[in-house]
Amino acid sequence: MIHRFLQRGETVASLILAVLIGIATGFAAIGFRLLINFFKTAFFSGGQQVFAYLDKYYVILIPVLGGLVVGPLTYFLAREAKGHGVPEVMAAVAEKGGVIRPRVVVVKSLASAVCIGSGGSVGREGPIVQIGSAVGSTVGQLFRVPTHRLRALVACGAAGGIAATFNAPIGGVLFALEVILGEFSGGHLVLVIVAAVMAAVIGRIFLGDIPAFAVPAYPLASPWELILYVCLGIVAGAFGILYIKLLYKCEDWFDAIKNVPDYLKPAIGGLLVGAIGCFFPQVFGVGYESVEQALTGRLPLLLTATLLFMKLLATSLTIGSGGSGGVFAPSLFMGSMLGSTLGVLFHRLLPDIAQIPAAYALVGMGAVFAGCAQAPMTAIIMLFEMSNDYRIILPLMIACIISAAVARGLFPHSIYTMKLVRRGLDIDAARLRDVLKHIPVREVMTRRVETIPGHLSVKKAVRLVSKSRHQGFPVVDEHNRLTGIVTRYELYSALRRDHGDRPVQSVASVNLILVTADESLSAAAAKLARFDIGRLPVVETPDDMCLVGIVTRSDILRAYGRTLQMRERPLVSAGAE
Repeated sequence: MIHRFLQRGETVASLILAVLIGIATGFAAIGFRLLINFFKTAFFSGGQQVFAYLDKYYVILIPVLGGLVVGPLTYFLAREAKGHGVPEVMAAVAEKGGVIRPRVVVVKSLASAVCIGSGGSVGREGPIVQIGSAVGSTVGQLFRVPTHRLRALVACGAAGGIAATFNAPIGGVLFALEVILGEFSGGHLVLVIVAAVMAAVIGRIFLGDIPAFAVPAYPLASPWELILYVCLGIVAGAFGILYIKLLYKCEDWFDAIKNVPDYLKPAIGGLLVGAIGCFFPQVFGVGYESVEQALTGRLPLLLTATLLFMKLLATSLTIGSGGSGGVFAPSLFMGSMLGSTLGVLFHRLLPDIAQIPAAYALVGMGAVFAGCAQAPMTAIIMLFEMSNDYRIILPLMIACIISAAVARGLFPHSIYTMKLVRRGLDIDAARLRDVLKHIPVREVMTRRVETIPGHLSVKKAVRLVSKSRHQGFPVVDEHNRLTGIVTRYELYSALRRDHGDRPVQSVASVNLILVTADESLSAAAAKLARFDIGRLPVVETPDDMCLVGIVTRSDILRAYGRTLQMRERPLVSAGAE
């Protein structure tokens, strides 16, 4: 019954599911933040008491304890919860039609909260994307939605997670479409927007309607300053590639350790991160406190330059060893430090042009993420929403586009797709594999159909079809139910045999080959090829046989061509991610 309801009222039902997923993901994001705070207090406050004899050096052991929890949790319960999560969602959408195991919600929540709470140098965006996506997938599987809608619901969960976590609903929508789905589709767009809005509403009710970062106004001092932002974009793009390569080089280093079980390696990474954090505690966890200091110009030049590389190393060690957490927040941290460092240098060289060094910290955040993720549109909009400063939008756009272009020129993969490539999965090829499989017939069928009433006489039907360019015509009853198919040849043959007064239904073929509106174009193309015919009548369901359209070979070829054009995206797309 539920499945039939979804078929008949698919649009309304999908909107309802998008609302539910947005609300659920909003609460999941809030719960995840509370869970992180709980584990942070438990590990650091509790650890300080237990290891009081170590004085300040107790922090070295805290990430080790977290690693001892995270490793077995992900290894034995859900290995896809290991790492930063977004590539796993991309692979599930491209290869499995959006199917994600429900247990990922619980395992990813616990593993990432423990990792971040115990000082792992990772962010919370990757986990909440995977958690939200798993919520969307679970809801879709529960209601047995078609594959193309399940993928959209996964994107709804991802967008909702970003929207609630960062109070950035538009950024969440772009992230889901540009990174997760790798395409911008009108049908998907509506559902993703609805979910992002609902999640953002939940987040604002419980977390407040304030930007993620409180920054002062940063006006552009001079048009010549844009040249400096171009320089920032170039450096940020190169640094983004360094981030990608070091992260996966650390993963190779830990994979090469054969005499230690995989579930204990996060503890080794935690020990190294703890050693760094003992001297630079800013690298622990998400690190947004240090980001806000950089955004207000309260960090000295030497410290920002040092933290830039300490965070790079700590994040690479955390994720490379098998920790669980996101790479987005570290990219913001490093971007703020890179921007702050260059901003101070620009100010010292050109004080009349680079008047506000801290402005470069904000732009650097977006530029580094745009470079490592090769998703400049998402970077631009998210940083705008997170800062709520429109005056910085022009430098932000220039730096993000330049950074993504430089990164694309230096390296073909993003920080997300690189993980999939290393597994032997070409995400672009996986997305292109049977592009018709995820397009329902109703999206491309011709709705205006030339039909012939079954009670009409053959003589009148001949006069009717003589004005048409088609060769075959659906035969319908008074309720527009499909009852047969008749061709021009069959009508003329009946007329020559003096059967002109007979009803058309008596000469029509009743052995119908048809498709339903919710079947995929792939299934429709297979039927056209199998029976060597040029068109198929489309009915709403096989039970009511209500005729809703016609799909032809030309319709399918046009849809295929449009899809390929959408896949061949320019720089601002996620194609190289």
